[in-house]
Amino acid sequence: MRFMMLMIPRGYETAAAGTMPDAKAVEAMMKYNEALKEAGVLRDLNGLHPPAAGARISFEGGTPKVTEGPFPGVQEVLGGYWMIDVASRAEAIAWASRCPASGNEIIEVRQVQEFEEFPPDVQQAAAGFQEMQAGARPG
Repeated sequence: MRFMMLMIPRGYETAAAGTMPDAKAVEAMMKYNEALKEAGVLRDLNGLHPPAAGARISFEGGTPKVTEGPFPGVQEVLGGYWMIDVASRAEAIAWASRCPASGNEIIEVRQVQEFEEFPPDVQQAAAGFQEMQAGARPG
């Protein structure tokens, strides 16, 4: 079962473009990442630049509208993620609980929808999706 662990650092929604993490925090996180890798559960991981360097595209009325970051009123944003492959939701939660996150951070654990879970009509509508995934260029 694949799970995405989403890092939500409080205050990151107002961080300036170019803000970088603290080296000591990264050092501790690298030990955690290494444990995930050594356990054979890590599939992918990345950190994300602050929203000030991003953009959001909304589609109200069917027309795309680009809003440059930062995004006023937004209270939680992603700071990064891990993709893990484990036997259960409980195991994913256990791994998230081991993270050396600060009191300023939250990790949300979400299971990835697997193609086989969808009903036949949805699988038919998504014909070619698995091949597309397999052909996607890795990070």
